[in-house]
Amino acid sequence: MVPLHTNPLFARLESAERVLVAGAGGGFDIYAGLPVALSLFHQGKHVQLANLSFSALEGLPRESRLAPDVAAITPETALHQAYFPERTLAQWLGLHGYPSTVHAFSRVGVQPLRAAYRALIEKYDIDAVVLVDGGTDILMRGDESGLGTPEEDLTSVAALAAIDGPERLVVSIGFGVDAYHGVSHGLVLENIAALERDGSCLGAFSVSRSSREGALFVDAVAHGQHHTPDHPSIVNGSIAAAVQGAFGDVQFTSRTRGSELFINPLMTLCFAFELEGLARNCLYLDRIEDTHLIRQVSSAIEIFRDEVRQRPPRRIPH
Repeated sequence: MVPLHTNPLFARLESAERVLVAGAGGGFDIYAGLPVALSLFHQGKHVQLANLSFSALEGLPRESRLAPDVAAITPETALHQAYFPERTLAQWLGLHGYPSTVHAFSRVGVQPLRAAYRALIEKYDIDAVVLVDGGTDILMRGDESGLGTPEEDLTSVAALAAIDGPERLVVSIGFGVDAYHGVSHGLVLENIAALERDGSCLGAFSVSRSSREGALFVDAVAHGQHHTPDHPSIVNGSIAAAVQGAFGDVQFTSRTRGSELFINPLMTLCFAFELEGLARNCLYLDRIEDTHLIRQVSSAIEIFRDEVRQRPPRRIPH
């Protein structure tokens, strides 16, 4: 047990010297990991960044490849496509004097993604891995009325679940943003309570605009929006708006035109968990274990969903 004034997540990482912070769900998810990664940088730890990529990595030069299905992206990496969050983040990191390599995983199934994670862990002698989800669908067990977009998130969880050695933790930030994808956040709270009973929940803390890391996160999101104007991150834009004190239907991109947003302070909370416990609570993780393609993951989840009795949405009575 840790004292109340100690953050349990960072207490678990205190002895780690080399930490991998990875975006679980692809796209801009690695941005959601910046507050934790920056805090670790500021503590003097060696931090590597990685992200399951939605970009076409096939067009990268051979020298960018560290191993099959993982590439090292730097500010100088050739911009062969407009949507490239890993390169955009690498540029922002370089502008602010941080180590500016962001590793990009191919969007593949569990087996090749596990091999890619192992390659990075071995290359950098990683002590701990923090898997970050922008949103809460990584917390879905599989029997909820709506799962959001779980394929990439749970592929990442499954890939890391069978890798022994480094400390493996999960952080979820952006409570409420997945309502657009049908997630019942009453069920999210029920799942968090179950993880607490299981001993796998490490509590929560908020990202404040008054912190160095919070201010830098807001700046990084603005930089990403500027350099990806046609497809800015709704998730990170919502979190950054909440960190700055915005509330209610705050529109910051035309992508949400016609939708009513509910930006609120709960979106700034980082919920932390042990990855092993999170994996144990997912009801279909064994179904995706032998996958090699992301479409195989999608098919396995669909088959499971047809077989399971779903829990109805749970209203939050406040």
